[in-house]
Amino acid sequence: MNSVRTAPSQFGIINLLKAGAAQLIVLHHLAFYGPMADYVRPVFPDLIGWLGDSARIAVQVFLVIGGFLAAKSLSPAGLPSHPHPLNAIWYRYAKLAPPFIAATLVAAIASSLASRWMVHDSISAPATLAQLAAHAVLLHGVLDYPSLSAGAWYVAIDFQLYALLVLLLWGAGLLVGKHAARWLMPLLVATGITVSLLHFNLDAGWDNWAPYFFGSYGLGLMAWWGSDPARKPGATTLIMLGALLPALAALVLEFRSRIALALVVASVLFVCGRIRTAAQGNAWTVINQLGKISYSVFLIHFPVCLLVNAAFTRFVAPEPALQLLGMLTAWSASLLAGAMFHRWVELPLSRAVQFITDKFDLRDAIKPGSSRGGVVSLR
Repeated sequence: MNSVRTAPSQFGIINLLKAGAAQLIVLHHLAFYGPMADYVRPVFPDLIGWLGDSARIAVQVFLVIGGFLAAKSLSPAGLPSHPHPLNAIWYRYAKLAPPFIAATLVAAIASSLASRWMVHDSISAPATLAQLAAHAVLLHGVLDYPSLSAGAWYVAIDFQLYALLVLLLWGAGLLVGKHAARWLMPLLVATGITVSLLHFNLDAGWDNWAPYFFGSYGLGLMAWWGSDPARKPGATTLIMLGALLPALAALVLEFRSRIALALVVASVLFVCGRIRTAAQGNAWTVINQLGKISYSVFLIHFPVCLLVNAAFTRFVAPEPALQLLGMLTAWSASLLAGAMFHRWVELPLSRAVQFITDKFDLRDAIKPGSSRGGVVSLR
C-alpha cells in the first residue's frame, strides 16, 4: 500500500488572521501614500478613504498574535524565569534585523529610482549612513530618524516588546527562584496591560516605545496562557478577567478602535488560537502560504508599491480606471515580491542565523519544546 504523506498541521486561524491583516496593510499604504489612489478616490471615495485611514488598525492583529506566539515560545505554561535573557534577545534581533535591513536597502534604492519619475511626499530623501545605521539597530524611531519604509516602526516595536517580555520573565524568575509561581507572570502582564492602556497608550508621545503597545501585546500573552488546557477553570477565568477588564475600562475611558480590535483578536485566539489545521484543500493552502510569507510581504511591499506608483504616474494616463489597475498591479506585485523575498532572502538568512546559533551553542536562548519557527510576530 502506498503511504500518503500528510501535510503538516498549522495554526490555521493565526495564518488566516495574518494573511488578512497583511493584505489590509498593503492596501492601506497604497491608499494612504498615493498618487494612484488620488486618481481613484473620486470614483470610490468611501473605499479609498477607509483604506487610507481605518485599515491601518490591522497592525493590532500582528501585535496580539506577536504576544500569543511569544508566550508560546518563551513561557508556554506562564512560568517566570528565563536563564539566558541576553541570548534570547540577541536571537530575536538576529532573526528580525537581517531581512529588515535588506528590505530597508531595497526601499532606499526604490526611492532613488522613483524620484526620477515623479515628485511625491512618499519618496524619502537620500538615505544617510547615520539613518541606515539607526535602522540597522532598530532605533530609527527612538533617535528620530525618518523611516525609509512604511511600517519600519513596527519591526522596532516588535523587538522592544519581545525584549521587554524576556526581561520580565528573567526578573520574575529571580524574584521567586525555583518556585513554580504560575500566577506571577499573568499578574505582571495584567498590570502591564492596565498601565499601558490607561496611561501610555493615551499619549502619542510614547509611540516609539514598547509601553505604548504593550496593552495589545499583553492581550496576546494572556490569550495563550488563558487557553492552556492544563490550567484549572478558575485560573483561566482569572487570567481572562485580567486581560478583559483593563481593556474594557480603557475603551470606556476613551474608545479606541485599535484597542477594540485587539480585544476581539485576543478573544478569537483564546477560543481557537491553538486549533491546528492540516494544510490541505486549496483554500487552506493559500491561507497558510499567505500567512507564511506575511513578514516578507510586510517588509518589501512599500518599495514595490512606490515603484509601481512612479511608473503609472510617469507612463500611464491619469484616468481612474487605469490608475485602479495600477493599484491592483502594485498589490499583486507586492505578494509576488513577498514570496520571492521569503524564499531568497528571509529563509537563507534564517538558516544562517540557525547555523550561528548552533555553532555558538545558543540553543538555550529559546526553551526546549518551544516553536522557533514563529520568529516574528508576523510569522
